[in-house]
Amino acid sequence: MTLRFAYNTNGAANHRLADAVTLIADAGYDGVALTLDHHHLDPMEEGWERRAEALARDLSARKLGCVIETGARYLLDPRAKHEPTLLTPTSEGRDRRVAFLNRAIDIGAILGAEAVSFWAGVPRPGVERGQALAWLREGVSRVLEHAAARNVTAAFEPEPGMLVETVDDWSALDLSGLRLALDLGHLLVTGERDPAKAVHEFAPHLGTVAIEDMARGTHIHLPFGEGDMDIPACLDALEAIGFERLVCVELSRESHRADSMIPQSLAWLRACRSA
Repeated sequence: MTLRFAYNTNGAANHRLADAVTLIADAGYDGVALTLDHHHLDPMEEGWERRAEALARDLSARKLGCVIETGARYLLDPRAKHEPTLLTPTSEGRDRRVAFLNRAIDIGAILGAEAVSFWAGVPRPGVERGQALAWLREGVSRVLEHAAARNVTAAFEPEPGMLVETVDDWSALDLSGLRLALDLGHLLVTGERDPAKAVHEFAPHLGTVAIEDMARGTHIHLPFGEGDMDIPACLDALEAIGFERLVCVELSRESHRADSMIPQSLAWLRACRSA
């Protein structure tokens, strides 16, 4: 089978969204991984629905699929990175995060997104793990209910340093209907699994997959060929399980050279498939 690739717009942060989509389409990708942000279809700004409908028409005309990612750093609070989260001690803060995730799902429904991915967050000092997990399960359950009503796949991403940082942590949530957003590089950071083996192990649960290079033990997304990832083995594994959803290239530190990195990344992936 032929894998389908997308490029994440968090790696084109210096471009207008329309221009980023054009670069991604012209490079030959099969889809766009859209990180909702203040400059890329701001979900909190009036007119979001109209802009989402316009983007849906553009993606359809270009025959591009879509995945939505919700990891914008300062979208909800300009003074605190990623806050509020599903673990924020105040119910008001947690409600704001749930409202944002539900809005992302609404946008996903408009765009026909294959999945909407999200993560747990980092517990504030003094918050016990048990309490944080209770808040997390409650919030995720609310998001899952909304996703089911909108017929959108909700996928949860283990993130190094967060409350849920490993695939085992994800499994322990044990929430019906919650798919796994698997970032293959994160497995190399935590050292919990061989990335290619994890693809086989969690094949029935995958909602979306992100790929990049990564140095072992260091959480920095690197261009292909600059880290320790066995990218061909990961692609072989995805092909072996018949993964039909978008495989999303996530190079969030490369916006300053997105014009070259977007086509270069796909060329690298294609070259290692033909080698």
